[in-house]
Amino acid sequence: MATNASTAAPTSMSLASVTLEVADLEAARRFYRAFGVDTHIRLRATEAHSTGFRGFTLALTVSGPATVDSFVTSAVSAGATVLKPAAKSLWGYGGVVQAPDGTIWKIATSAKKDTGPATRDIDEVVLLIGVENVKATKDFYTSQGLTVAKSFGGKYAEFTPGHSSPVKLALYKRPALAKDLGIPTDGTGSHHLVLGNTTHTFTDPDGFTWETTTHPAPTPS
Repeated sequence: MATNASTAAPTSMSLASVTLEVADLEAARRFYRAFGVDTHIRLRATEAHSTGFRGFTLALTVSGPATVDSFVTSAVSAGATVLKPAAKSLWGYGGVVQAPDGTIWKIATSAKKDTGPATRDIDEVVLLIGVENVKATKDFYTSQGLTVAKSFGGKYAEFTPGHSSPVKLALYKRPALAKDLGIPTDGTGSHHLVLGNTTHTFTDPDGFTWETTTHPAPTPS
């Protein structure tokens, strides 16, 4: 897929906002408020069509299994579908749900046991984009002004978050991400995702759109 950059890249750039494009704006607002993540994202109405995997997931890192269960329960009660029930694994405890608008969310913790009661606190939000070639997309993003924080060959890359952004950006191979989420790799149409930064507008090698924003921090939906 061809890439496009509308202006010369700045010396420094970071993810400032994450906007989910949804068919029913009011329903999405109600869902994300009930889920408890409305302050981390923006919402925008769209009539764009898509099928299958949209190529990304939003991952919540929380303190313990009880908190994972709390967020999963809130999501399901608000209308989400469970893709992978919350369970223990070698790395911790987590589950995957799909919002009514189609966005996939992973809720996880590295802790296998609780050290306290469940909370509604989120330690970290990560936007994981599934890409065809991690190294090529990483190099493209650095050419646009992002700074790499972690990189593991051609398997995974993570970028330094901005001071005002509530979401961290990371790259993962698309087939590996789909497998981790428990869904088929194939998908067509819109990603239903727009990424914001304060410098310039461009489209990455996998078709994800970045646009300029003058308000780095998302407002509650």
